[in-house]
Amino acid sequence: MNLYGVKAIYKFEMARMKRTVMQSVLSPVISTCLYFVVFGSAIGSRMGDIDNISYGAYIIPGLMMLSLLMQSISNASFGIYMPKFSGTIYEVLSAPVSYLEIVLGYVGAATTKAVILGLIILATARFFVDYSILHPFWMLSFLVLTAVTFSLFGFIIGIWADGFEKLQIVPMMIVTPLVFLGGTFYSIDMLPEVWQTISLFNPVVYLISGFRWAFYGVSDVHVGISVGMTLIFLTMCMTAVWWIFKTGYRLRS
Repeated sequence: MNLYGVKAIYKFEMARMKRTVMQSVLSPVISTCLYFVVFGSAIGSRMGDIDNISYGAYIIPGLMMLSLLMQSISNASFGIYMPKFSGTIYEVLSAPVSYLEIVLGYVGAATTKAVILGLIILATARFFVDYSILHPFWMLSFLVLTAVTFSLFGFIIGIWADGFEKLQIVPMMIVTPLVFLGGTFYSIDMLPEVWQTISLFNPVVYLISGFRWAFYGVSDVHVGISVGMTLIFLTMCMTAVWWIFKTGYRLRS
């Protein structure tokens, strides 16, 4: 294991976060604060409790997951796309660094940035609503597991994209709608039976449900199923990354 190579890639990507702190940290935090103000305070004060949890507190896991997914994908995809765009990817591929070490550097940095952002949003939520964390260990575990999984997904998008527009297609056109329809602002038990069944085909439902269970001990689906679905998607992403480096898909041409 070439730890110097992993450390170099990791430190370079983390340094980019410091250079773009307004875009990487402040922008998503401010956007999430607006959700807390509108839905947590203004609208939430006029809504009843859900599963004996105040509405403002109920939406915290979903809003954290929204920012976590978007930033994990964005950081990882942009991190690997820029070397492709500038042509420096060939220097990385020709360096004495294995494919595993390359992935560890880029995905590790993207995961770190996403987890830091998630914890900042969690701390910021305290200024707007009161909440409790019933299972702190599982909350952190879900946070890290989700960040790793979607950082890998973002890494795949960054390699697949051949233009800046494609970097935004999946996060904006697919992930964001899935998060909003995945129980961020409501419990799927509140939906008609037909829509409850349809919602179970949304993978983000399992992420938000498991994350909410870690906070309050309530969930729309069993926590074991949530963990299992997340691990399945993680395995799919790892397999896709292995295939990309094995075949050189969009890396060697």
